[in-house]
Amino acid sequence: MSADTVRTEAIDRQREQRGWYFYDWACSVYSTSVLTVFLGPYLTSVAKSAAGADGFVHPLGIPIRAGSFFAYCVSASVIVSIFVMPLVGAAADRTGRKKPMLAACAYVGAAATTGLFFLSGDRYLLGGLLLIVANSAVAVSMVVYNSYLPQIAPPEDRDRVSSRGWAFGYAAGSSMLIVNLVLFTAHDSFGVSESAAVRICLASAGLWWGAFTLVPLKRLRDRRTTSTAPTVHGWRQLAATLRNMRGKPLTLAFLLAYLIYNDGIQTVISQASVYGSEELGLSQSTLITAVLMVQVLAVAGALGMGRLARTYGAKRTILGSLAAWTLILAAGYFLPAGAPVWFFVLASGIGLVLGGSQALSRSLFSHLVPPGQEAEYFSAYEMSDRGMSWLGPLLFGITYQLTGSYRDAIISLVAFFVIGFALLARVPVRQAILEAGNPIPKRI
Repeated sequence: MSADTVRTEAIDRQREQRGWYFYDWACSVYSTSVLTVFLGPYLTSVAKSAAGADGFVHPLGIPIRAGSFFAYCVSASVIVSIFVMPLVGAAADRTGRKKPMLAACAYVGAAATTGLFFLSGDRYLLGGLLLIVANSAVAVSMVVYNSYLPQIAPPEDRDRVSSRGWAFGYAAGSSMLIVNLVLFTAHDSFGVSESAAVRICLASAGLWWGAFTLVPLKRLRDRRTTSTAPTVHGWRQLAATLRNMRGKPLTLAFLLAYLIYNDGIQTVISQASVYGSEELGLSQSTLITAVLMVQVLAVAGALGMGRLARTYGAKRTILGSLAAWTLILAAGYFLPAGAPVWFFVLASGIGLVLGGSQALSRSLFSHLVPPGQEAEYFSAYEMSDRGMSWLGPLLFGITYQLTGSYRDAIISLVAFFVIGFALLARVPVRQAILEAGNPIPKRI
């Protein structure tokens, strides 16, 4: 291969990588502004306004405490996505037409998010439906997005590329949160009510998502595939994927560990604002500032942990982050109400470990995926990513429903990190990479 050809391929690969980063930039604003900051407290308040004297709402005739409605909707969204993700993942691998699938998922999610502008009064059912659609759409789009990583980055470069993607996402989240904070805190100056300001922030995330998705759609390219295997539907496709993964037990062991500890991470992300507002009595401005702090520090954390992985390996770095998550939750249980300073200290700790633990998990898993089955395997991986976990929010909601205490609900999540740490520590990743048929990087 000539030097010119090598140089051209390197330039094309860098162009794709930069385009790939921009989908994190596009959709992370949804995860930050919508899922983490505004929608939890706002949808909870809408549900409470629709509740009876006993504090319960009754969707489909089922009695649900208004304070648990948001958590249950997050759980419902992953049930929906379980049907769709394996189907889309298998179809992407077999057809090689990933870009149309990425576009469809992104714009369904962006439209649902923009539709949250109409969430007002007692329309909690509308909010729940749009949340389920948007959450499911972002989960499915991430299956396709993540499946590009092994194709656009060589093994020794994946920790860096994955970390940069997360850093782009957190940088976007920070940028939009600054705008949101200005609008929310000075809504009177802009001539809008507090409720209208929240709805504008929600809708703007959908518009951002849709606009910046154009960049990866322009720069990423589809690759030909020779697979002729048929794609089946729903649970049958999920069962087929899991049967295939049984032939790679070490990949499955890593995935089990990831599904457990990431369930805890995503539940903390999605429920932190509810905990801060309902249990600690913190204002919306305080919560936005705290999440903004998380986003800014997560950029440094993702890049910093990527550097640590080059020295200590991705597995050891992830294990260290899980230990830190356990300490953070334990500290969160004892936070005094009405004390924003201590909440900011806790947010700083979350920011430093958040991006890195997720970015390195993604890059480590990419080494464990057999070539040609990237999207199908990432469909299983994605079931617990970006706030789409079902067990964590369900446990959080049930714990609150039974105890009436968000402190008990938040401390219950420690189990996810302890169990995930123990399971990950037992996975021999070098053997798992060989088992998947991939080359072993110098440091893993």
